[in-house]
Amino acid sequence: MTAVDVAQPTSTDLAAKAKRHLWGHFARHGDDITPPIITRGEGVHIWDSEGNKFIDGLSGLFVVQVGHGRAELAEAAAKQAETLAFFPLWSFGTPPAIELAERVAGYAPGDLNRVFFTTGGGEAVESAWKLAKQYFKLTGKPGKYKVISRSIAYHGTPQGALAITGIPAFKAPFDPPTPGGFRVPNTNFYRAPEQFSTDPKAWGRYCADRIAEAIEFEGPDTVAAVFLEPVQNAGGCFPPPPGYFQRVREICDRYDVLLVSDEVICAFGRLGHAFGAQRYGYQPDIITCAKGMTSGYSPIGAMIASDRIMEPFRQGTNTFSHGYTFGGHPVSAAVAMANLDIFDREQLNQNVLANEAGFRSTLEKLGDLPIVGDVRGDGYFYGIELVKDKATKETFDEDESERLLRGFLSKALFEAGLYCRADDRGDPVIQLAPPLICDQSHFDEIEQILRSVLTEAWGVL
Repeated sequence: MTAVDVAQPTSTDLAAKAKRHLWGHFARHGDDITPPIITRGEGVHIWDSEGNKFIDGLSGLFVVQVGHGRAELAEAAAKQAETLAFFPLWSFGTPPAIELAERVAGYAPGDLNRVFFTTGGGEAVESAWKLAKQYFKLTGKPGKYKVISRSIAYHGTPQGALAITGIPAFKAPFDPPTPGGFRVPNTNFYRAPEQFSTDPKAWGRYCADRIAEAIEFEGPDTVAAVFLEPVQNAGGCFPPPPGYFQRVREICDRYDVLLVSDEVICAFGRLGHAFGAQRYGYQPDIITCAKGMTSGYSPIGAMIASDRIMEPFRQGTNTFSHGYTFGGHPVSAAVAMANLDIFDREQLNQNVLANEAGFRSTLEKLGDLPIVGDVRGDGYFYGIELVKDKATKETFDEDESERLLRGFLSKALFEAGLYCRADDRGDPVIQLAPPLICDQSHFDEIEQILRSVLTEAWGVL
């Protein structure tokens, strides 16, 4: 972490205003809590109001794929705002939204040709569940409304998306949830039962078959969709075992259940492809996406549906009675087009594929530390699971995790110059998802910071 001169009164004034008026997202508040104030970004770095410099090891929130400070994206927003700052897509189209819909559909696998714009990922998930329900009502199966998702999986905060989310602590304050969400095991191979501990393919088959079991238990005539991330985020980056998604696709086809690939994080280069489904070779019925579409320079999200799902709505009489005022906002759509131009021009997907092995091997060096149990992920998306005992894989209890993550690691990593996520929605992990422009020099710096801080963490446990 390095510092430059910053006017101290300005920083102090902002901190006071934040403490009095700003309600942070997923944040704790109190008289002794002042949020760090991020004022600037350039490339893979961010600066706070004190002038301290940090590596953005999480791309903001799995968002800033092309890096910070891209003037051409700001220019694209300004240019569009001068022409048409806003108009809704409620029975209308705008040139930026139309062009972006065609482009996104062109990237999507198979016949996913219809793009429904939202302003973010949670809205895209909400839209997909609503679409699945109405699709089956229009095709003669009105009882199909339930959704299967995985344990610990995060799919958003709106009431419907929250019901799909598999993290009980996130739902408890808002009970009762929207009815219809049911859970199956996730694909955390590190925590697989002993009989699967050396056979990832068998583990994948086991996990996929639990989806079929859940559909049978709930009744195939009641289940509308299965929501899965290509690499599950919450819990610490669980990649799919070999054959897992192919088996899930077979199960969905057998029971006439829609497969929704929730790619709010995994789309747009995070795994080295436009969509994670392409990396792992499966065909969804619907994709949800957001974050990386504009690299965060303007809010947007999307639900991409197959021609089959769209067909009942092409009769001129049926309406998907759903929408968002700012969905497909013309300024956001213009920014997305400029962002995807950068992807193509700088070959960012190829950069991820060329460098992911180096990222993995650099993080795996941390395996010599007693606190590091597992390093897992793909592309530029990794989780490091922390343990009390490497031999037994013993994890930390709730109090220990609180002291480790919130009491020490989050602050220590930030003070050392690395912004990332210390998370315990499952077992304690550190998550990393740097901008797609990162290279080996950035990986080495990330590893050195992690090594220093994790070594200190083990000493203070």
